[in-house]
Amino acid sequence: MDTDVIALSIPGVFAPLASVSDALAWTVVAAFVVASALTWAGRRTAARYLASATWVLFGVFWLSVFPTFWFEMKSAIEGSLSLVAVPACVYTGYLLYDGRESLLTLSHAVGVMGLVYLPAETVPLFRRFLVETVAAQTYAVITALGYSPEFIPVDKDVAVQGYLSMFVFEDATGHTYTTHIVTACTGIGSMSIFGGLIAAVRAPLRRKAKALGIAVAIIWVLNIARNVFIAVAFGRQWFQQEIFITIATEYAGYQDPKLASYFIADRVVSQSLSVVALVAITWLVVRELPELLDVIEEALFVVTGTEYDLADALGQPVRADGGPDE
Repeated sequence: MDTDVIALSIPGVFAPLASVSDALAWTVVAAFVVASALTWAGRRTAARYLASATWVLFGVFWLSVFPTFWFEMKSAIEGSLSLVAVPACVYTGYLLYDGRESLLTLSHAVGVMGLVYLPAETVPLFRRFLVETVAAQTYAVITALGYSPEFIPVDKDVAVQGYLSMFVFEDATGHTYTTHIVTACTGIGSMSIFGGLIAAVRAPLRRKAKALGIAVAIIWVLNIARNVFIAVAFGRQWFQQEIFITIATEYAGYQDPKLASYFIADRVVSQSLSVVALVAITWLVVRELPELLDVIEEALFVVTGTEYDLADALGQPVRADGGPDE
C-alpha cells in the first residue's frame, strides 16, 4: 500500500470543509452572541437550545481547521488539540441540550473571544496594523540583542503579502533563512481567550479591567520573546544537530533538513512553553478574578465528567456579591 498516496488523500478529504472554515467561524460567533442576548433577555430555554446547536457547529469548525494545523503547519500540538476539540464541543452541546444551563456562561465567553479574534484574522486593515506592530517590536528586540537581519516586506504568504514583517538572516555561505510574522504570531488568540473569559463572568468592572490588563501585558511580552527566539534560532540554525534533523525530516515530514531549527524552535519548544505560560497566566488572573473558577470548572467537567470545587482547592473563596473574601 502506498502510504504517500494515503497521506496526500487525507487533507483532500477535508478540503471542502476547510474552504468554509472562516464562514463557519463567523456563523458560530454570531450564534453565540445571539444566544447571549437571549440569555440577558430572560429567554434562557431558547438560549440553551441555540447555544447547544452552536457548540455542535463549533465542533465542525475545529474539524475544518485540523488539516491546516496538521498537514500544512505541521503542528502536532495544534493539530491534536483541534481534533480533541471536536468531541468536546459536541459533548458540550449535548450537556446544554440536556439542561446544564451553567454552560451558557462558557458559551458567552466563546462568543466574545470570537468578536475579539476574528476581525484581527479576517479584516485586512486590522490584521496589517497588528502584524506590522508586532513585527516592528520583534525586530527592535532582535537588533538590541546584537543581530542584524534584513527587515523587509513579505514576498510570500498571500494573507500577509506586502506586510513589513519578514526577517532575513544570511549565513557565511550566502544562504538565507527567512521568517515572517502572521496573525498567529501576534498573541491575539491568547488575548481573546482571556478577554472572552473575563467578559463572561459577573464581577466588579475594576477587577475585570485589572485582570485583563495583567493577561494582555504578560501575553504581549512573552509573545514578542517567542517571536525573537524563533527568528534567531532559525536564522542562526541553533538546532541543526543530527537528532533534531532526524525528528524534523523523518517524523514531522519536513523535506529540507535546514528547517529542523525552525521546527524545534517553533513547533516543539515555543508551543510547549505556550501551554505552560497559559496555565501560569490563568493562575495569576484567577488570583485577581476568582469568579473565573466557575467557568474553568465547567470546562473541566466537559473534559473529565467530574465536578470540581476549585475555589476550595485553591483556598480562594468568592463572596456572594461577586468579590473575593477579605
